[in-house]
Amino acid sequence: MKFAVIVFPGSNCDLDLYHAVKDELGEEAEYVRHDSGDLSSFDGILLPGGFSYGDYLRCGAISRFSAVMGEIRKAADAGKPVLGICNGFQILTEAGLLPGALLRNKELKFICRTAGLTVTNADTMFTSEYTEGETIRIPVAHGEGNYYCDDQTLERLKLNRQIVFTYSEDFNGSREGIAGIVNERGNVLGMMPHPERAVHELIGGTDGLRLFRSIVKQWREAHVAHA
Repeated sequence: MKFAVIVFPGSNCDLDLYHAVKDELGEEAEYVRHDSGDLSSFDGILLPGGFSYGDYLRCGAISRFSAVMGEIRKAADAGKPVLGICNGFQILTEAGLLPGALLRNKELKFICRTAGLTVTNADTMFTSEYTEGETIRIPVAHGEGNYYCDDQTLERLKLNRQIVFTYSEDFNGSREGIAGIVNERGNVLGMMPHPERAVHELIGGTDGLRLFRSIVKQWREAHVAHA
């Protein structure tokens, strides 16, 4: 499976994602610039964390107009897995690929720690290697990770089982503790925690690696088995 790691001006977690996919997962990965006009050769798209365009205006507000976003939308429409982590999640909401918005943390402080996450939906292409209801530990590092949506959107997220991860404790103010959601089709995931920073025991555990394994497992079942 071949992944595109999108690099925006100000991305700083692209190397972590590349390492997770290439060295720990053993799959292909390639850095792709924000001004790229073709993602057709890739099987999965990864949007890393960081401070794209310096987080000017709002986090992800400028990145949504990058040339590559049109290609990311095409990939999503084609059913390919698209994963946005931290700033990548913010970009996906700004681009309308996921509902809601990410606001400043409730205490208006940057938070860097390991958080407990509850897997609320293990029946997605991103979570099949987890058990529903289990608690995993994934690092977070954000100043604007407070997920917000209106009541109508929240009810729709619940009805469609689009809430994939919730925080085990409320530390940033996210509505109902939401840490990660998927689109209605289930192939676009946005999450504030950093699974790419939990892929080896030497750096604190491998709970994040199972997310990437889930993506590859789904892709192989859909493509290799029918090749």
